[in-house]
Amino acid sequence: MNEEIENLLHRENLTLASIQKRSVAFLIDEMLLSFLLIFALWDSFANAQTMQELVNLTNSFVLEYMFMKVVYQAFFVMQYGATLGKLAMKIRVIDIKNIDNPNVLISLNRAIFRVVSEMFFYLGFLWGMMDPNRQTWHDKTAKTLVINA
Repeated sequence: MNEEIENLLHRENLTLASIQKRSVAFLIDEMLLSFLLIFALWDSFANAQTMQELVNLTNSFVLEYMFMKVVYQAFFVMQYGATLGKLAMKIRVIDIKNIDNPNVLISLNRAIFRVVSEMFFYLGFLWGMMDPNRQTWHDKTAKTLVINA
């Protein structure tokens, strides 16, 4: 573990969130956003006759879905230090520098690189599982940590 981060956690009496909690929070957020997309496009989904039509419809809105994910992640992390999934799992994101909720630029950076990580076969998430600080690519670029709330 990075000595600076280890000292910060000890000094502030903080603990890193477990991979299991982060994974469940991820699943909650993904399900929430997927249901939101389906709800918004219900007429189109209801009219699809085959599985191929559903796949084509989903693929046609991939950019909008990625934008929705960036806005969701950035807003909630900036405003509350956590997405709805993280709130449910009682974990939160902190800026390493000021040990508080990330500001708008840090939150946006984290949200964008989170989507980039997803595009590269979730390798950034895998990285976080092996990192001693449990920092994913998006945590590293934004200089954030996910801790127990």
